Amino acid sequence: MNRQTKNSNPPSSRRDFLKRTGTLAAGATLAGAMIPQVHAASDDTIRLALVGCGGRGSGAAANAFQAAGGPVKLYAMADLFDDRLQRSYKSLKTQFAAQMDVPADRQFLGFDAYKKAIDSLRPGDIALLTAYAYCRPVQVAYAVQRGVHVFMEKPFGSDPGALHKLLAVDQTANKKNVKIAAGLMCRHSVARQAFIDRVHDGLLGDIQLIRAYRLDPGGQLGNSTPHKNELEWQIRHRTQFQWGGAGLFIELMIHQIDECCWLKDAWPVSANGMGGQVARSHDCGQNLHNYSIEYTFADGAKAMVYGRTMPNCYNDFATYVHGTKCAGQFSGHVHRATVHTYKDQRITADNIDWKAEKEPCSPWQAEWNVFLQNIRKDAPHNELRRAAESNFVSLMGRAASHLSRIVTWDEITASKFQFCPYVDDLTWDSPPPVKYDKNGYYPAPIPGQWTEL
Repeated sequence: MNRQTKNSNPPSSRRDFLKRTGTLAAGATLAGAMIPQVHAASDDTIRLALVGCGGRGSGAAANAFQAAGGPVKLYAMADLFDDRLQRSYKSLKTQFAAQMDVPADRQFLGFDAYKKAIDSLRPGDIALLTAYAYCRPVQVAYAVQRGVHVFMEKPFGSDPGALHKLLAVDQTANKKNVKIAAGLMCRHSVARQAFIDRVHDGLLGDIQLIRAYRLDPGGQLGNSTPHKNELEWQIRHRTQFQWGGAGLFIELMIHQIDECCWLKDAWPVSANGMGGQVARSHDCGQNLHNYSIEYTFADGAKAMVYGRTMPNCYNDFATYVHGTKCAGQFSGHVHRATVHTYKDQRITADNIDWKAEKEPCSPWQAEWNVFLQNIRKDAPHNELRRAAESNFVSLMGRAASHLSRIVTWDEITASKFQFCPYVDDLTWDSPPPVKYDKNGYYPAPIPGQWTEL
């Protein structure tokens, strides 16, 4: 009998949202973006290699195709699984046939497929590294070494050890003039940027409290029985495992945690957390179902972050901010640009006194417009350090919840902990990083018994 999953994929993924809101339609560009067509090679077409062919990677490729900084074309694809690669290829070929140039001999499979795809590119081309979090640092390092620009998706690492590997690449990227874009797309939302300007102008007063919510039914991992390849099972269900995809909490909440830090223009100095699972749950994965984190900044301000994946409960997906003068909303459902301020602290529709202008395109599209523009103009563009440090904040909150204690910024950034020490050398014959017990349950965090620092 094969293992069955019950809603094991996160609900309402960002690429699902892109499709629902029509942002895959042609012509979604930043207003007034005029970009010169300059490329190091004689052909000014920038080649792309898509490494990780799930919905998020396919959506990133579509954003690249529609960005103002063309021409671009997809030149190579790589994935662990042929079914994922073929679905992505078919979908992109149907929508963007003119920008697809990926014959069978440039479709690569396996743990070393990323090298073959990146090796197909020229210096100055772009690798879209949209596979799983566990392999992000090693793939980024390889692309930078080859002089290939990088678009990397979140999460950027599953544990502190991975993020230290990623940070080790930062200086090399700067020396080699390799541009790196990170998939924290809300930083490129012009509506949010307008809100940040109001914060900097003092219109909200001093920021004292930020509240971020991602409360939805979530997904659970059903009962387990032996199957052909345990490692493959864990990779395919990576959000249910801390080592593979950093866990469902970070998968879902890293954007809003980054928003909290952006609003304060600082990283928090500590996190106090708690969490738990549904009573008598049959979830066999490693995630908690409830995460409650209190981040504290150096000036004493707080960010309260709440992540919950439980059915039949109140749902919410938003970020609110409270200053000494008034409050505001910074983000809405599925990262919509629901951006406005209120007359005072009351969060009600009849109390709004300012709304951001409608955005010219989605933030997913905006990040690609800016990225390609800076490549064409050879302008600085390296988001690696900021992305890694934001990921550290997420890990700090996750650790605080799993350990049920205060975790400091100094503690999380000093840690070199790895869930799987051989993660960079995985093959299909490698032992699985975690094992299930006689009842089919994988180890879940228990304070006093759990380690991730």
